[in-house]
Amino acid sequence: MVSENVLGKPKRYQGFSIDVLEALATYLGFKYEIYVAPDHKYGSPQDDGSWNGLIGELVFKRADIGISALTITPDRENVVDFTTRYMDYSVGVLLRKAEKTVDMFACLAPFDLSLWACIAGTVLLVGLLVYLLNWLNPPRLQMGSMTSTTLYNSMWFVYGSFVQQG
Repeated sequence: MVSENVLGKPKRYQGFSIDVLEALATYLGFKYEIYVAPDHKYGSPQDDGSWNGLIGELVFKRADIGISALTITPDRENVVDFTTRYMDYSVGVLLRKAEKTVDMFACLAPFDLSLWACIAGTVLLVGLLVYLLNWLNPPRLQMGSMTSTTLYNSMWFVYGSFVQQG
């Protein structure tokens, strides 16, 4: 950015890129003079193969370095060398923060209601079939063993088999 020109003083530039340039000049011990490309453009290829703007100034060696918020494109990389990006802007989306609510039925969210109804119906139907098959053909038990094949136990057996837990 160009700061305000007060009482005929020369233009003064400020911003992050200028701060980086100042730090480099101090660290490496060089002096610099800032000037703007005559056509005030970043640089794009022309029909005759030459470049305009900041890239053109670098290609024609009228400038040693160029500092700008310049997009690195493959065409530009073919004619000048770039440093790695040190500042990156990207598109951001702002959303309102969700209210924290506790949903007791959040465990049911992975499946649709019709699928849960099918699962419950399957457990009931298979549990009823297990009970009926055990009632029609009772197992031969050893003396002293106690098992009861009730409808309740059959339902729990099917449910435990379905969710792989006891």
